[in-house]
Amino acid sequence: MLDGMATLGWLHPRRRFATARSVLAGEASAEAARKSSQELQELEESGERAEQTPAEETAPPEFPVAGDEEAAAFFDLDNTVMQGAALFHFGRGLYKRKFFQRRELARFAWQQAWFRLAGVEDPEHMQDARDSALSIVKGHRVAELMSIGEEIYDEYMAERIWPGTRALAQAHLDAGQKVWLVTAAPVETATIIARRLGLTGALGTVAESVHGVYTGKLVGEPLHGPAKAEAVRALATAEGLDLARCAAYSDSHNDIPMLSLVGHPYAINPDAKLRKHARAREWRLRDYRTGRKAAKVGIPAAAGVGALAGGTAAAIALHRRRH
Repeated sequence: MLDGMATLGWLHPRRRFATARSVLAGEASAEAARKSSQELQELEESGERAEQTPAEETAPPEFPVAGDEEAAAFFDLDNTVMQGAALFHFGRGLYKRKFFQRRELARFAWQQAWFRLAGVEDPEHMQDARDSALSIVKGHRVAELMSIGEEIYDEYMAERIWPGTRALAQAHLDAGQKVWLVTAAPVETATIIARRLGLTGALGTVAESVHGVYTGKLVGEPLHGPAKAEAVRALATAEGLDLARCAAYSDSHNDIPMLSLVGHPYAINPDAKLRKHARAREWRLRDYRTGRKAAKVGIPAAAGVGALAGGTAAAIALHRRRH
C-alpha cells in the first residue's frame, strides 16, 4: 500500500487525499472480502448449502472460459444482481425493528436531502453527514447486525434477485471461477447476500469495529466509484488474478472505473450514461427489465455517505403511504 500511496505525490492536495481514501477503502474491502470468503468456504465444507435459485431459461452466456484459474467475475449489487438498492431494503428492515429514534431519522433525512438538492459534494459537509450516518450503528455489535441482516434478506431481498444476472454469475461458478459482489453497501450486508447466492464473497464498505463493536467510523470511504476499482485491483493482486481475463458487471456509469479494469466488461440493466459508454466501446449489454425501464428503488448510489439514512427515510415514507 505504501508504494501505491507514494505515486500520489504529484496530485493536488485535495485530490491526493480523496484518491488516498479510495485506495484505503479498496484495500480494506479486499481484506474483508478475503476473510469473509474463507469463512464462507468453511461453512460450505461443514455441510452448509447455498440457497438454490429456481432455474429460468436464459440465453447461454458467451463467457466465461472454463478452467481459467486466473479469471474471476465482479458483480455490482444494486439494480445489477438485485432489483433496487440493498440499503433501501436494509433500512426498511431496521425501521420495522424500531432500530432508529425519530430524532435520528429526521437529522439523517435532512442531510441526505441536502446532498440531492445542492448537487455538490463539499468535503466538510460530507464528513459531517458521514459521521452522522455512521452513528446509526455506533455501539452496536457486528454480530447483531449480521443476524438482523439474515432476517432482512429473507423478508425483502430474496425475491428481488434478477434471475438473468444470477444465471451469469452461476456460469462463472460452473466454470470453476470465483465470483465476488462489489458494492457500496456495508460489507456485512453484502457478505450475507453473497453467501445466500452461493458466491465466493463480497467487497463492500468497511465500517470500523473494535472487539466486535462498531466505532462509528469508516475505514477509508464508501466503496463507490473509483474506490470499487481500487478494491477489485487489490483483491486481484491478493488472489493472483489476471484482470484482462476477468469480467465485471454493473448497471451504473459510476462503475465505469471498475468495468474498465477488466477484459470482459458487461453493462447490465444500464443507465443512460453507461449504455452510451458501453455502445461506444462495444461492451456487452444485458437488460432484464421488462416494459418501461424500471424505476430505481430508493436513492442513487452516488449519494454515498447518506445512503443508509436516505434509504431508511424512503422506506418510512413508503410504509406510511401503504398504511
